[in-house]
Amino acid sequence: GTLVITGIAMLVATPLGLGAAVFLSEYASPRARRLFKPIIELLAGIPSVVLGFYALAVLAPSVVQPLCNSNSIFSMGAAGLGVGILITPLIASVAEDAMHAVPMSLREASYGLGARKRSTSLRVVAPAAVSGIVASLILGASRAIGETMVVAIAAGAVGGSIFTINPCLPGQTMTAAMTALATGSDQARGDSLAYPSLFFVGLLLFAVTLILNVVSERFVRATRRAY
Repeated sequence: GTLVITGIAMLVATPLGLGAAVFLSEYASPRARRLFKPIIELLAGIPSVVLGFYALAVLAPSVVQPLCNSNSIFSMGAAGLGVGILITPLIASVAEDAMHAVPMSLREASYGLGARKRSTSLRVVAPAAVSGIVASLILGASRAIGETMVVAIAAGAVGGSIFTINPCLPGQTMTAAMTALATGSDQARGDSLAYPSLFFVGLLLFAVTLILNVVSERFVRATRRAY
């Protein structure tokens, strides 16, 4: 469930976030950038519980149910869409900072060779800022893996959810499982193995996040360019 929802979220957030970053860095005027950049960063501060309710009340009945032809309002697809909206401002902000830091001399050299703005953006600026762009994607994936409230509300987080990769069905992530087993109590619900399993799931989440951070750091160091 964690991998399915994270995959859906990245499919939604990657084109939206990178598209917003390209627009703000390459096409928007300085005045428009000063206006829209704080708005995007403000969207990153929306509480996840609000996006979880939005995914359950709006995205599930209007998008997921017609596509899946399903009667269940809870689905991993709706949770993935909600998490995708949640991490889009994060990806856009970090990627835009990386692209905006590319020296103007590279753009001017590209224009001097007759390249159009689209070619300059995709073939000059984006490769020059690839370390920051990839770092933003890995940061967004880490945020999606650790998200709790959106998936707990929209995916149907129940203690005994079935193992499935079908995004049209309810599911459960690692964080939602921890929430379902130990909410509002110092005792985990379930049999004697429920309490130790919380520590195992927490350790697994820590390991996944650590691996993503290590991979991101190594990639950034290997591809970083000094201008």
